[in-house]
Amino acid sequence: MPTRSTPTERQRRLGAELRRMRAAAGVTTEYAAGLLGIDRTRLSNMESGIRPVSADRIRTLACNYACADDRYVAALTAMAENKERGWWEKHRGTLPPGLLDIAELEWHAARVRTSQVLHVPGLLQTEGYARAVFDAVLPPLTRLEVELRVAHRMERQQVLTRPEPLAYVAYVHEVALRMPFGGVAVTREQLGYLAAVSERENVGVRVVPTGVGAFPGAGHALLYAEGVVPQLDTVQLDSAHGPEFTHAEAQLTKYRAHLDWWDGAALPPARSRDLIRRIAREL
Repeated sequence: MPTRSTPTERQRRLGAELRRMRAAAGVTTEYAAGLLGIDRTRLSNMESGIRPVSADRIRTLACNYACADDRYVAALTAMAENKERGWWEKHRGTLPPGLLDIAELEWHAARVRTSQVLHVPGLLQTEGYARAVFDAVLPPLTRLEVELRVAHRMERQQVLTRPEPLAYVAYVHEVALRMPFGGVAVTREQLGYLAAVSERENVGVRVVPTGVGAFPGAGHALLYAEGVVPQLDTVQLDSAHGPEFTHAEAQLTKYRAHLDWWDGAALPPARSRDLIRRIAREL
C-alpha cells in the first residue's frame, strides 16, 4: 500500500492505537514487524498513520499482543476497512485539514458532548451567526475563505439529521448567549434556532447561568467525541492556531470531569430553552 504524505487525524489515531497496543504487550517494533513479514520502518509508518494497515494485519498483531478485547479489535479493523470518502473530502485543499478532521471525528462518533463559553456550538449555528464568527478571525480571512468555512460548518450539521443522527449534548454558558455576534438581529435569529433545535430527540442544549460563578478550565471550547468503544474517545480543543486533538487517558479523564461539572451546573433542558428565549427577547 502507498504511503500518505499527510494522514488525517483518524488515520493517525488508528496508528497510535496499534502502537499503544504493542507497548502494552511489551513487544518491540522489530518483533512486531517480523510477525507481519515487513521491516521495522514500514511498521513505524503504520503506527504513525503514514502507511495504511489492513484489517487482517490488525487481527494478527492483536492476537500476538494477547489483546482479548474483541470489541476494541473490531473497532480498529472497522477503521482500517472503511475506505469511503466522507463529504468533507471535497473541501480538502481549500480548507485547513484540522477543520476536516473535526467533521470526520463527529461523523464517526457514537456521541458528542461539548462545552462553549463564548459562542454557540458550531453544529448549532445559523449561517449568519457562523459568518460573523469567521469574520472576527485574526488575521482577517478573505471573503472567499469566510464563505468556504461557513459552507463547511453548515454541511457539518447533517450529522444531526442523517438517518442515524448523532447523539449530541451542548453545554453553553449564558455569556455565550449574550455575545452579539453579527448584531442583534443575527443573534436573535440564532437564539431562536438554538431553542428550536434543542427540542430534537437527539440534541440536548443545557445552559449554565452566570449566577453559578467560577467554572473549570480556561474558557476554551471543548468537544468530547465518544468512540464506539471507550478506548477510542477523543477530545478536541480550539486554539488560536487551529484545533488540537488528544486521546491520552489522563486528558480524557480530566475533560470528562469538566463535562460532568457542566452537566451538574447547567439548567435542565426546558429551563435552558426558557432562558434562551428570554435572552432573545431582551436583546
